[in-house]
Parts: sequence; structure tokens; C-alpha cells
Amino acid sequence: MNERSGDVLISIIIATYDAGQHLRECLQSITSQAVKALEIIVVDGGSKDETISILKDATLPMLTWTSEPDKGIYDALNKGIGMARGKWIYFLGADDRLLPGFSELAAHLKDDHTVYYGNSKAYYGDAPGTLELLQGSFSNYRLAKHCMNHQSILYPATVFQKYTYNLRYKVLADYALNILLWGDNSFKKIHYPLTVVRYHMGGFSSAVKDQAFREDKLQLIRKGMGWRTYMRLRFKRLKVKLKLGKEFWES
Repeated sequence: MNERSGDVLISIIIATYDAGQHLRECLQSITSQAVKALEIIVVDGGSKDETISILKDATLPMLTWTSEPDKGIYDALNKGIGMARGKWIYFLGADDRLLPGFSELAAHLKDDHTVYYGNSKAYYGDAPGTLELLQGSFSNYRLAKHCMNHQSILYPATVFQKYTYNLRYKVLADYALNILLWGDNSFKKIHYPLTVVRYHMGGFSSAVKDQAFREDKLQLIRKGMGWRTYMRLRFKRLKVKLKLGKEFWES
């Protein structure tokens, strides 16, 4: 790494395991960005495919990587956070691709107690089309109802002086962290209508259910966002249950 620590604007952290078929294109989407003051941190879980040879052959001065067994995606991301030197932290999947909007969003980074986020496009399999899901800004209540896309967010590094990913949640630790963060008024949240990433919908999170998060979600909302959002969501759920029950008996 030729840059001094203070010159690294963004640390892009990628957790991988047997991701060789995707990794080259992922790295290329990063290096083609207009913003250059960044580092790439790949935290690999001990891949057996071509991932390690790709990393060894890469001639990217901004690339740092490690490979060893871990306790899952969020353990890898926590390790990556510990390695990061950037003023902002960004998380990317090996099967995701950065878009030009990422550099446009990066141009807005100013306040180290503000979370900046944009929009994302989803794709599935090898289909060339993309879907725009859950776009726009997120209030506390909207986030309480719906998980936002992790890859649409640029976090100030100061967030991770206060929060880490909870390994109890195998799939939705990012959602759990964001619930706490959105309720934390010491961090502002600013949305820009820029599409920053094309992300793959068919990854680990689409195939595995996070029962622990489902059990804890309401209490996370109460803890992070307070009683008002908690009660509003519970009332909404009750209305849905009553409506479904009425429709069942009238059918």
C-alpha cells in the first residue's frame, strides 16, 4: 500500500468463500471507479477454489487479503473492519458489482457522524435484467418493517467504534445493526438518489433463514428505536392478523 493511512477515503470489505467465479469482475468494478482513494480488503474463509490464486495474482496496490476459517460472513466482516484504515466503510459481496453511482455518492462524503446511502439494483442468476427494490430514504418505521440493502450504504468508520455485527444473527446481522444505528441520533442519515451497486439476490441470505433474528426483531426495534416505533409496528402486525382472520372466515 503506497497511500498513507489518512489518505484512504473508503475501505471496501469483501467476505468470500469459494467465490472465484465472481471475484475478478467484482474487483474490476471497484478499480474502474472514478474515486481512487480507497482500499480493498478481502476476508476469505479458507476457500478451496481459485479464489486464493486470483488474490495472489492480483496486482492491485490497494488490495489487502487474508484467508483462514471463520464463523461466517459477519465474523469475516468484523475482521475486515479491524483491518480497515478508511474514513468510511463499505461492504460488498463478491457477486456484486459497483456502478458509477458509487463514486458519485463518495463525492458527498463529508461528516464522519453521517451515514450516506443510495439505491441499488438486484439481479438473479445470469439474467441481464435488474430489479429496483426498496429504493429511496428510510425512516425508522420503514426500516422497522423492511430490511434495506446493505450494499447501498457508506458508513463512517466511527459507527464501528460503537457497533459490531452480532454473530448470533447468521443472515441478518446487518439489519440488526442498522435498526440500532437508525435509532441512534448521534448519527445523521442522508439519502441520495444514486444507484451505487448491482447486487445478486441468490446468495447466502436467500437460502438460509435467520430464526434468531426473527425471534429478536421486535426487541431490537424497542431497544434501538424506542417504544413509539415498537408499538406502531406491533399495532400494524395486529391489524394484518385481524384482517387475514376476517378474510379467512368470510371466504
